[in-house]
Amino acid sequence: MFDYHMHTSFSADCDAPPEEMVRAAIQNGLTEICFTDHVDYEYPDKNFIFDYNQHAYKEEIAQLQDRYGSDIQVKRGVEIGVQPHILDSYTKLIRDEEFDFVICSLHTVEKKDLHFGAVFENRTMDEAYDAYYQELLRCIRKFDAYSVLGHVNLIERYAKQAPSYDFHDCLKEIFSEVIPRGKGIEINTSGVRYGLPEAMPHTDILELYKSCGGEILTIGSDAHKPIDVGFDIRKSLQIASDIGFRFVATYDKGEPQFHSIDKLLF
Repeated sequence: MFDYHMHTSFSADCDAPPEEMVRAAIQNGLTEICFTDHVDYEYPDKNFIFDYNQHAYKEEIAQLQDRYGSDIQVKRGVEIGVQPHILDSYTKLIRDEEFDFVICSLHTVEKKDLHFGAVFENRTMDEAYDAYYQELLRCIRKFDAYSVLGHVNLIERYAKQAPSYDFHDCLKEIFSEVIPRGKGIEINTSGVRYGLPEAMPHTDILELYKSCGGEILTIGSDAHKPIDVGFDIRKSLQIASDIGFRFVATYDKGEPQFHSIDKLLF
């Protein structure tokens, strides 16, 4: 089993020591994890500086690989918070650091944060959703240095009510950019922990991605605490299998490695 979205004390919103996260992963029977700590340049809340010492991060993960390599594979990834005006900075970071895995996430819209609701101010819910998906689309049309899109429907976590329609047309446009480039999406199991009825994205978006020809899929808990490592991974694999996905991906030096879901569930 794999958990490909995890945070540590290198992320500004997390206090968990990396070693504790590794130990939790081993205890929960995982065979491979990828740390994906936040780099979110120009995040609008100045109380959170989502950047960190990449050399120290690399050294810490190398030490954990040496210490626990007989029990679990530990990969070095990153979760970037894209915005249209800073994509070149991310391209340089990813080129220079050569991460195993890169999650491309959208945490802000028009330089306004999702977390505290600024995106929803002076907008209808439909307008907020449209702005979110259009900004994500603008970013991925100009940016290619990532492995998968993270929690593609993240806006639902912060919305106080549902929009009047499903925005599947917007998602189809996004998937039409992602799929031909050999990129994927993730199932982010934290949706349930944050009060949503399903993981992110929910089943109908996963079905839409599959119907558009999408095959590359990773699964991660988005854990910020050891107790959440591996959360609902098996359940999400079963959902993916029921939809028709045959494989889940891990990554090594940016290249996807595919694993049979049936064998993982056996």
